[in-house]
Amino acid sequence: MKTLIIELRQVLHSRLAVGAVLLLAGLAALSVWTGLQAVGQQRAALERIAASHAQDHAAIAAKQLKGGAAEAGSVGYYLPHLTVNPPSALAFVAIGQRDLQPQALRVRLLGLHSQMYESEAINPELAMPGRFDFAFVLVFLAPLFVIALMHDLVTSEREAGRLRLLASLPAGAANTWRRRVGLRFGLLWLAALLPVAVGALAAGAGVAGFGAIALVATLYLAFWFGLASWVAARAHTSSSSAAILLACLVGLTMILPTLADAAIARLAPVSKGVELALAQRQAVHSGWDIPKPETFAKFFQTHPEWKDTAPVEGRFHWKWYYAMHQAGDQAVAQDVAQYRASMQSREDWTARVGLLLASVNVQVLLHRLADTDLAAQLAYQDRIAAYHTELRKFFYPYLFEERPFTQADLARLPRYAVGAAGGELASGQLLALAVLALTLLRAGLRQLRRPA
Repeated sequence: MKTLIIELRQVLHSRLAVGAVLLLAGLAALSVWTGLQAVGQQRAALERIAASHAQDHAAIAAKQLKGGAAEAGSVGYYLPHLTVNPPSALAFVAIGQRDLQPQALRVRLLGLHSQMYESEAINPELAMPGRFDFAFVLVFLAPLFVIALMHDLVTSEREAGRLRLLASLPAGAANTWRRRVGLRFGLLWLAALLPVAVGALAAGAGVAGFGAIALVATLYLAFWFGLASWVAARAHTSSSSAAILLACLVGLTMILPTLADAAIARLAPVSKGVELALAQRQAVHSGWDIPKPETFAKFFQTHPEWKDTAPVEGRFHWKWYYAMHQAGDQAVAQDVAQYRASMQSREDWTARVGLLLASVNVQVLLHRLADTDLAAQLAYQDRIAAYHTELRKFFYPYLFEERPFTQADLARLPRYAVGAAGGELASGQLLALAVLALTLLRAGLRQLRRPA
């Protein structure tokens, strides 16, 4: 303990080391604060949307049912139904796709796909920089502070003339290097994760949530301390050590991930979701010019229970109108499945790249933990689709049996159920990060026993 205190005093005497630790703590605290602010704003927006929707819903229902009863088709056409996707308790750590995708969507009884994908309006120039959240600080900024504390670990001893003395005591030198690396590791770990612990407490994420974040951060810091130890032991000057480590930082966090992203984009091209909305609308619009029996034939393929109901007479009938929308959804169902499969394929390839690139792996792990990745967005879309199916099943008896829709029926409308947060620690990705980090850390500490 006495030796450790002496080492700590030596570190604290370095203005660069103290400044690096304090600056990392400040950046981590700022990222946690901005993350909590962003999540708070999203929750406040959802509350405002819910309040506004309740007023709108009540006004439309009153207008539709002012005579005590109304046509179910008219009620289904005008009455909106709110679906929401609230952030998880750990969303403040990694905002992910929550900035890019809708957090609430009002659906009506019309075709689902045009409603679900027409809101896809992402400005790529604004989306490119991403959020200043803890994931950004950990992946891109924390390695800079590791470099600041580790680049002259060996060369400073050489320049002071103490390196040969340390090397003459193999066991003592090994312990000294491990102690120095461990001390610097501990200081940066505390600087990065103490703000996260406070943020997790404020957000109600619990000990398990913080523990999972801390585990990922610990392994990522171990990866960079291992790499920095190896380079510090091999370099002859502090400047060359810093230059090599900075080149590694740029290559591992920027160049290689960018090249991998470009390759994945070419390997798994994805069309725009808004094209699906347009295709669905085109299918519905063309339905006005198609004979009604042809539209019903498509509808009865998936809803044979209504094929024996009375045929449509006249120019317009609500059940024909909704059958046309259902047929429009069916017409683009294969395209929707392909669109989702392409996006999932990109996500899978990104996870595979993460097995080799720690920076990519950490982002995959944090976004999955925070439930802010593509899987979370697809799960929300699945919940919307399931709810829309419930609505269709509820309204179809009124449409095909031509039953009036009353106030009592309004009270029995299906309610959207908010799904539980699906964040989890991906075991395969975590194992890959652990193997990479611990292997590199072991190699770096072994190299320090025999510095060049």
